[in-house]
Amino acid sequence: MKEYGSMTDDDGKTYKTVEIGDQIWMAENLNYEVSGSKCYENISANCNTYGRLYDWATAMDMPGCNSTSCSYQILENHRGICPEGWHIPSDADWDVLITAVGGGKYLKAKNGWNNYNGQSGGGQDTYGFSALPGGYGYSGGSFINVGNYGIWWSSTEGNAYNAYGRDVFYDDEDVYRNYDNKSFLQSVRCLQD
Repeated sequence: MKEYGSMTDDDGKTYKTVEIGDQIWMAENLNYEVSGSKCYENISANCNTYGRLYDWATAMDMPGCNSTSCSYQILENHRGICPEGWHIPSDADWDVLITAVGGGKYLKAKNGWNNYNGQSGGGQDTYGFSALPGGYGYSGGSFINVGNYGIWWSSTEGNAYNAYGRDVFYDDEDVYRNYDNKSFLQSVRCLQD
């Protein structure tokens, strides 16, 4: 059985953490309430299950950076809205995790995913990462794909309007590198410094 640690955010909420390889990750999505963050479909129970959704600038704690290049402000181990001693994982941090585990099926929670072709879309959760399909939202207020997709930001900026992250899908066993508009609302996992 996997042993979990814990960490506490700036609101006093406690989260499970898990060591995978040489990294220590949150074992659930961040649910830190900050201006600009949302619960899926604005239903607070969804935050309890999936954590909150954040646009990139909010996750990075860099107001105004959804439509301008801010790479000069990004620090190594960029804290963003993570608690002290934790940071928004970089694109390279995600690569280390994916290499260590070998695929999305080992990160996906066993339950909570929509079915695919009559089979559970869940994974094996071998490492205790417990990835859940929190879906995502748009700046205009609509939400999509809870139960189908888990999508997490990285601290790595692509350009003025886009940043990198990772996707896991209910109908696939891989983890995909994404390149999304910074205004999209996505989940956050923090990584220990």
